[in-house]
Amino acid sequence: MTGGDEDPRVTELRSAVARLRRRLAAHPGEFADRSIAEEELAALDAMAADGTPEIPRLRRSLLLIAGAIGSVSALSPDLREVRRAVDLFGGPVRGQG
Repeated sequence: MTGGDEDPRVTELRSAVARLRRRLAAHPGEFADRSIAEEELAALDAMAADGTPEIPRLRRSLLLIAGAIGSVSALSPDLREVRRAVDLFGGPVRGQG
C-alpha cells in the first residue's frame, strides 16, 4: 500500500513503533533484554511495512517488548502507545480494558 491507501491502523502502528524505537535508542541505560526489545520492534516495523500484520504475531512481539522494557519507566508512555496501536487490530485481549 502506498500513501493514502495505507490502513490507518498500520499508520498508527508504524508511528508508535518508530517513536518507541527512537526513545529506546536514546535511552542511556543498558539492560539485559534491550536487544530483544530492539529485535521485536524491528519485527513490528517490518510487519507494518508489509501492510497486513498478523494479529497473533503482533501480540507476541508486544509481549516480548513489554517483558524486555517493562521495568524501564521512562519508556512506559511509548510502550503504551505501541500497545494501543496493536489493539487497533483486534481490540484488547480478554481481561484487559
